[in-house]
Amino acid sequence: MAARHAIKLAADIGGTFTDIVLETANRRHSCKVLTTTAAPELGVLEGIEIVLLEAKVAARDVDVFIHGTTLATNALIERKGARTALITTEGFRDVVETGYEKRFDHYDLMIDRPAPLVPRTRRYTVRERLAVNGDVLVPLDEAAIPELARKLNEERVNAVAIGFLHSYAHDAHEKRVRDILKPLLDDHVTLCLSSEVSPEIREYERFSTTCANAYVRPLMSGYLARLRDELSRRGFKAPLFLMMSGGGLTTLETAARFPIRLVESGPAGGAILASTIARQCGLDEVLSFDMGGTTAKICLLSDGEPERARKFEIARAYRDMKGSGLPVRIPVIEMVEIGAGGGSIARVDKLGRITVGPDSAGSTPGPVSYGRGGSEPAVTDANVVLGKIDPAFFAGGKIALDEAGAKQALQDAIGVPLKLDGIWPAAGVTEIVEENMANAARVHAIERGKDIGQCTMIAFGGAAPLHACHLAEKLGLNQIIVPSGAGVGSAIGFLQAPIAYEITRSAAIAIDDFDAAAANRLLRSMERDARRVVEPAVAGEKLKVLRIADFRYVGQGHEIRVPLPVGELKASDGPKLRAAFEKLYKVLYGLIIPKMEIEAVTWSVTVSSAPPQVKRAGRPKAAAAPKPRKSRQVYDPDVGKLVSMPIYWRFEMKPGARIKGPAIIAENETSTLVGSNFKAHIDSLGYIVLERAKGGR
Repeated sequence: MAARHAIKLAADIGGTFTDIVLETANRRHSCKVLTTTAAPELGVLEGIEIVLLEAKVAARDVDVFIHGTTLATNALIERKGARTALITTEGFRDVVETGYEKRFDHYDLMIDRPAPLVPRTRRYTVRERLAVNGDVLVPLDEAAIPELARKLNEERVNAVAIGFLHSYAHDAHEKRVRDILKPLLDDHVTLCLSSEVSPEIREYERFSTTCANAYVRPLMSGYLARLRDELSRRGFKAPLFLMMSGGGLTTLETAARFPIRLVESGPAGGAILASTIARQCGLDEVLSFDMGGTTAKICLLSDGEPERARKFEIARAYRDMKGSGLPVRIPVIEMVEIGAGGGSIARVDKLGRITVGPDSAGSTPGPVSYGRGGSEPAVTDANVVLGKIDPAFFAGGKIALDEAGAKQALQDAIGVPLKLDGIWPAAGVTEIVEENMANAARVHAIERGKDIGQCTMIAFGGAAPLHACHLAEKLGLNQIIVPSGAGVGSAIGFLQAPIAYEITRSAAIAIDDFDAAAANRLLRSMERDARRVVEPAVAGEKLKVLRIADFRYVGQGHEIRVPLPVGELKASDGPKLRAAFEKLYKVLYGLIIPKMEIEAVTWSVTVSSAPPQVKRAGRPKAAAAPKPRKSRQVYDPDVGKLVSMPIYWRFEMKPGARIKGPAIIAENETSTLVGSNFKAHIDSLGYIVLERAKGGR
């Protein structure tokens, strides 16, 4: 895609800022505008107008527009989606409430789980039952459907999720219910089938995913339609692609049909950017650190690829407790996300401790320093008071910052309760937020068996470069890369993502007596379905096909993902698949179970366009560092006091230029704080490379 499109546009809607990037053949233009929460398309359109004017590009000349958004995620977290009903098999009405039938925290007697998206009063059942092999055990009671439609209309539902037992393998009853219901319901009601949204085993996760898709589909399809119409009205002819949580792009039509796949689209763009940089710089182990206005995202990459999963939890009742959220089965890039952004609110809790987040000031009213009516201090306010953010450069000078207001808010909320004054309330807030991020990164690495000290950090997002050096010291990292355009990093990542779509289906096939013909029929069908989504968007480009199966010992409840060989599978591949599974099993569990039967449970096929070619970073000739534009007092956590730091303008630093910390390298959309124990240089690609000096803590 990158080779064909000379002018590319990307938009990333975050909780605080909407980032816009325009790339032409010779230059990149970008801007940040405050997110217009009530009508998100207005912020997108405002930012687009700014970059088009700056680049002197007409709307009709844009070749492709790529968009990522947190709208679906926020609707699920804030419970602001559609009025949704669930229709399921008789006897399974409460599956979405009973869940896994286990406690995610065994020692909390007052455990609090998130309520299902569909309350019990809007969960309906139908007499039907198909066996796992497709045999009709109980015929579908079609006569009951008209009465069910009457109840749904009385309840004024906007969306209906339909999920039957074993429909992941045999979907005839789900489709028949949809066909009968559709003409009987109001025109605006949307219908989602679990066999289309998530055709996988485990009915709780399948039903939960289908309910979530139905819950956000009216909101997302309406937003996407409004955005499409507004772009068309302004003269845009370019196709619109949406970033998915798994790191690929899809068409607007597919995104509107399956909006649940967009829940982590913004953070996925950041992981794609980190993947590109890792390949450019030849980095084997990477920690991607993306800190924006609302959250911080941490992702681990090996050999240039982020870790991926097919399960994600939304709206955890306990922030760091696995199992406390609503599960959705979608392709997703594996990362940890915590409420530690520039807008995260700081306060003192009942035990007299400084806490930060997870709630955020967002764009409305925003941090106190924005002067938009905010009264609770946020991390951005602390950075302003500590001198890390220069009001002259913030958001390109478009937002005037109220430093005195920020200092007073921190004093009232933090200083007075803890008897602190001066810079110390602000210093306490930044120390806590950095420790929160460090702890999240440590836990994430340990859970995946990674040695975090071997990683290079790639820092981007509006706030990450301000905190990267101190965070790296806490984690024992020695190198940090801050890419060009770091403040709008996720949007840049959108422009580097392939057009891709993943199809997943469950079908149990034994490995010891391997039925290669059945596996090939399934895989060919899945590949055809994935190609139908991708091919119209790539105009004859050569496509890449990745096939993976989830294997387990028969009787176990957890699977291991194993890549499948290229081409048609053969019966003789059974022993090879066993060997591949047991190799991974031993790495994870330290043993194998000899002679135990193995089966493939779930199969996935991803069809994607070829990733863009990357330009490898080289070693530039030494260049003189520019003169600082000015200097000012900035808090240095390494010495625990304010020190005079030179302020360099990033775009005056040529490849090969070197400076020593402490210093600040400023730009329109972020600033990089070079710590006292770090040196910085500009590499051949224009990236800031920070290296920790020997002996630095």
